[in-house]
Amino acid sequence: MDLQNRDVTAREHRWNLAPPPDVPLVNQLAKEINVSPVIAQILIRRGIDTYDKARSFFRPDLSQLHDPFLMDGMDRAVDRLAKALANREAVMIFGDYDVDGTNGAAMLYLFLRQLGVPTNRLFYHIPDRIKEGYGVSRFGIDRAKEYGASLLFTVDCGITAKEQVEYAKSLGLDVIICDHHEAGDDLPKACVVLDPLKPGDGYPFKYLCGTGVAFKLMQGFARSRKEEESVYSYVDFVTLATVADIVPLIGENRTLVKFGLSRINSDPRPGLRALIESAGLSLGKLTSGQIVFVIAPRNNAVGRLGDAMRAVRLLTAEDPKTAGELARVLEEENRNRRKIDEETFLHAQELVENYLDLENDAAIILHQDKWHPGVIGIVASRLVEKYYRPTIMMTTVNGVARGSARSVAGFDIYQALKRVEDKLVQFGGHKYAAGLAVQLDRIEEFREAFNAVVKEFLSEELLVREITIDAEIDLADLTPRFRRILGEFAPFGPQNQRPVFLARSVEVLGASRIVGKNHLRFKVRKNGHVYDAIGFGLGDLKDRLKNRIDIVFAVDETEVRGSASNGDTFPQLKVKDFRQSVVN
Repeated sequence: MDLQNRDVTAREHRWNLAPPPDVPLVNQLAKEINVSPVIAQILIRRGIDTYDKARSFFRPDLSQLHDPFLMDGMDRAVDRLAKALANREAVMIFGDYDVDGTNGAAMLYLFLRQLGVPTNRLFYHIPDRIKEGYGVSRFGIDRAKEYGASLLFTVDCGITAKEQVEYAKSLGLDVIICDHHEAGDDLPKACVVLDPLKPGDGYPFKYLCGTGVAFKLMQGFARSRKEEESVYSYVDFVTLATVADIVPLIGENRTLVKFGLSRINSDPRPGLRALIESAGLSLGKLTSGQIVFVIAPRNNAVGRLGDAMRAVRLLTAEDPKTAGELARVLEEENRNRRKIDEETFLHAQELVENYLDLENDAAIILHQDKWHPGVIGIVASRLVEKYYRPTIMMTTVNGVARGSARSVAGFDIYQALKRVEDKLVQFGGHKYAAGLAVQLDRIEEFREAFNAVVKEFLSEELLVREITIDAEIDLADLTPRFRRILGEFAPFGPQNQRPVFLARSVEVLGASRIVGKNHLRFKVRKNGHVYDAIGFGLGDLKDRLKNRIDIVFAVDETEVRGSASNGDTFPQLKVKDFRQSVVN
């Protein structure tokens, strides 16, 4: 891969206009469901190519959820839970310290209480990020034994915890793992391992988050008692975890999130209501995007900077006053997190600019002893956004370099780490995000080996951001009905992103201006159709905005501000990129 003469911070995109699907198929679907051909071709590209699939997409129902007993081990997990209830066993729930883990622990805790497990025999533990590190810890297992538990559930962790499971078994604990991460070569010898990604598992949907897997256990148990609908009230927890964990928002996930958002907006639990209100959001209009960018960071903040069990206490709170107090704690911790985040980002950026050779290094790999382990993942993501290359940020924890890895679109950073695992103490994660640990005296050795792997497998093309365009349209196509149908594609997320369009030769109308944090606001017009447009983060391109341009954009509805607006909304083009038009 030739990295010479690249401006590594330049804003550049590849516009990838997807070829239209088979015209007869487009016309047939458009006619059958009464939509425009443009809508039909977007649906077909997303695998929705029949009337029945379109009906399921636009009118999902919880009855469409897969049979939980299709997941390997579900029958044994349900039987073991039933045994624990019958024998009045004490139970411990072990969750990871992120949104997925804390929501899953809170959900399972409330479900077991609903089943009659008293609070003096029901416990949860979220590991301390600094003292215990990621995953199932011996300290947590010791707490379970101390509390007299004989059954331990893990949520969003455990699939690689072979030694920890053996330790738990030696103390008389049965372990049921609810995880969604990639399995290693050998599974832990737990009582049951529930993970749709484990080898040989026949569950038809592979993209559940950890909370989603725990929900399937709850669904399976309720189904065994012919009370399946009783678990549907927990879809709010699944929604928060699914959206925050950035798993594909398709199939079963989309159904769960659609109903979960409805529940959150209409009847949120006291803890979640307090969190929404403290964040300044409006109940009734919460979107998947607001969960990702507003709610999730607050939920995560307490685990990044201290005790993540505070998030579980908030999520399980029943008293509004207590919930309000805990929500204020999360708000304050999030402010602290942002301050540390910014300081760390500026320091990391300085190191990149002054000490890294970005003309030759395919990846950014940074280590500093004093960086806070709670923010390095966030900062790694910000560095990827700025320099657009795989990034690893590490700090020193208990004499070992521990860190977070983030990738660019199309490059599997988990597999890249796997190719150099002989240089690592441990690692785990997903295609685009992973955690790792390296001995301090092997950091340089790891850096060289990992860079070599990235150079081998990361093409020059992948180092340029790609915008996938669903269709080319005219501004006249953006009718109220067209926009309403686009809105029904929500909730939006990975593999179900808001549709992106290309409009050519539109006129820039009037003067543009920069608003907020470098956002570019302007108006466009073509054939008498005028629309407000905003390009988030595009303020540095203001001087290029002139005459006629081709724009790549999504369509959103923005609320009119002001006391007399009555909540009215108007369409706004969210511009992702633009170029000077070659058509005059």
